[in-house]
Amino acid sequence: MLASCAVAPPQVPAPVPAPPPAEVVDEDAGPLPPALQQPKSRWVPVRWAELPGFQDDALHEAWNAWLKSCERPGPALASLCGEVRRLSIGSADAQRAWLRERLRPYRVEALTGPAEGLLTSYYEPLFEASRTPRAGFSAPLYRPPASLGTRRPWFTRQEMDTLPEARAALRGREIAYLADPVDALVLQIQGSGRLRITEPDGSVRLVRVAFAGTNDQPYQSVGRWLLDQGATRDATWPGIKAWLAQNPQRTQELLWSNPRMVFFREESLAGLDAAFGPRGAQGVALTPGRSIAVDRDSIPYGTPVWLASAGPQVTLQRLVLAQDTGSAITGAVRADYFAGWGAEAGELAGRLKQPLRLWVLWPR
Repeated sequence: MLASCAVAPPQVPAPVPAPPPAEVVDEDAGPLPPALQQPKSRWVPVRWAELPGFQDDALHEAWNAWLKSCERPGPALASLCGEVRRLSIGSADAQRAWLRERLRPYRVEALTGPAEGLLTSYYEPLFEASRTPRAGFSAPLYRPPASLGTRRPWFTRQEMDTLPEARAALRGREIAYLADPVDALVLQIQGSGRLRITEPDGSVRLVRVAFAGTNDQPYQSVGRWLLDQGATRDATWPGIKAWLAQNPQRTQELLWSNPRMVFFREESLAGLDAAFGPRGAQGVALTPGRSIAVDRDSIPYGTPVWLASAGPQVTLQRLVLAQDTGSAITGAVRADYFAGWGAEAGELAGRLKQPLRLWVLWPR
């Protein structure tokens, strides 16, 4: 009898484990770098998730301001401008992804004191004006007088209205005339504005009057003057104008309480120029709702900044660019928000005063 032969079962290869999924690089993971020190602030690195509203902002609006900053970029940000320009036609998702890839958010903090700061607002007033004095238009706006640099400080506001020497130096330096001397003061405090000027031949031109110098006298707030007098509890511009409507005989007294005078230069407003504000301290035109004034010892000009502020006037969570400064804008977490021009912007600028948090977006 033949011996039986056992047939071994076929060998089945052992299953090969599937390769692990490709690692997703999360630019918001990993250790954070050390804090960065500025003369007046400390920048503390944070995760993108800390920025309130980051997924919801209409970033293309801020890109217009960023393109302006790229006309005069600082050394740390100049290398990004080519990519910023290419992304100006990108989607919001592409812009957001690029921000996360190329920049890191840092919370701006004071060297000592609270983390929150103060947000105020400024704007570009728009007024009717006349090229020559006429009935109803008698409040002049001046170019710098030729003798401005010969004495420091120059004449006070009151002296300019009363001293023959000062009045002679201003003769022929008038740019245009406004109907209300308080509107002229508003222009001087804001530093620039738009005028619809009626020319002697009846034609109307839209121009900008831009800051060109001061008399080097100290600035005194007319609102503070009213509060110190016990004349009002509302020192906003609407409150000041309401007080003046009831006390017109004290208009000159109020104006003279601020000895500082601002002089202007006239600039044409045509085409695309009319869509932007005046040039800020960075030297580029401001973008309504997307430009802020800062203390440059806390945040350099041209820096993209995430701004968050909530209060009775407005809630803001958005990308802005640090493009301007101002004598009252001092401290680490301090910003003045450029609201644009006209009556609505003026109403916001006159009342906005609420808590603020800031994050700078800095190259990795």
